[in-house]
Amino acid sequence: MSTLDLELLRTFIAVVDHHSFAEAGAQLSRTQSSVTQHMQRLEQQVGVSLFEKRGRQKQLTEAGQQLLRHARQMLSLNDDVLSSLRESSLSGVLRIGSPHDIADTILPPILSHIARSAPRLRLEIDVGRSPFLMDDLHRGKVDMIISTRQDPSLEGFALRTSPVWWICSAQYLHNPGEPLPLILVDEPSIYRRYALEALERANIPWRQAYLASNLIGIKAATRAGLGVTPRSMEMLGPDMRVLGENDGLPRLPDVTYHLWIRPNTVNPLVRRAYELIRNSQGHGN
Repeated sequence: MSTLDLELLRTFIAVVDHHSFAEAGAQLSRTQSSVTQHMQRLEQQVGVSLFEKRGRQKQLTEAGQQLLRHARQMLSLNDDVLSSLRESSLSGVLRIGSPHDIADTILPPILSHIARSAPRLRLEIDVGRSPFLMDDLHRGKVDMIISTRQDPSLEGFALRTSPVWWICSAQYLHNPGEPLPLILVDEPSIYRRYALEALERANIPWRQAYLASNLIGIKAATRAGLGVTPRSMEMLGPDMRVLGENDGLPRLPDVTYHLWIRPNTVNPLVRRAYELIRNSQGHGN
C-alpha cells in the first residue's frame, strides 16, 4: 500500500480553498505547472480522479470531496504533532512582567500552560506596575508583559477585559453627603484617571484619603476602611465590597489586559513562547 505525500495534500487543500491552481501556487510559492504536477502525482497515488471539468471550472469529484476531509485531518494532526515536539524541546529563560493585581488571577493559567507545553523552559516573573513594566519591555529587560497600557508600536493581543469597580472594605460606611475619600496610587495610573474623570463628569466631590505607590499599599488601606479605591474586579477580596450607581457613584470604564512581546525580537524562544500563549488564548491563525 502506498503512502500519501503530505506536501501533495497541502497543495491539494490550497487548490480547493483558492478555487485556482494559479492562486494556490502563489500561496505556496510554486509555479502553476508545479501545482498541476502535484495534483497529477496525487491522483496517481490515490488511483482516482480528484477533479472534473464543469464548464470552465474544475470541481471536486465525490472521491475528491472524501479525500479533502481526510487531508485536512491528516495535516492538522501532522502540524499538531510537530508543534507539540517543538514546544516540548524549548529551553532557556523566558522573562515575563505582570501587574500586581493579576499576578494571582490571569497570570497563573498562562504560566501553567507554558509549564505543561514547554517543561524545559525556565520562567522568571517580574511583578510591578504597568507603566514601569512597559518601560522594561522597551529596554529589553523582559521578553513580554501583561499590561493595561496601549502601545501601537508593539505586537500583542487582548487577554481579558475586566470591569473597574469602586471597591471598599466590607465594614466601610459610605456617606454620599461628604467628599468621597479616595485611596489612589500615584501617577501614572489608568485607574486614577478613570476615577477622577468619572467623578468630575458627575460633579461628585472627593478627597485623597491615602496615596500608595503599589497595590500592596492600596489593599492595606482599603481593608483598613480608609476609603474607596477604583480597581479592576481582580482585586476584590472576601473582606471587601463594591459600591455602585445605587450608592450614587458613576460607572467606570472597563480595562483590558494585553500581552505584549518585546519589540523587534528575533529570539526564536521568545517568539515561540509568545505563539504558544497566543494559541492557548484562542488567537491562533
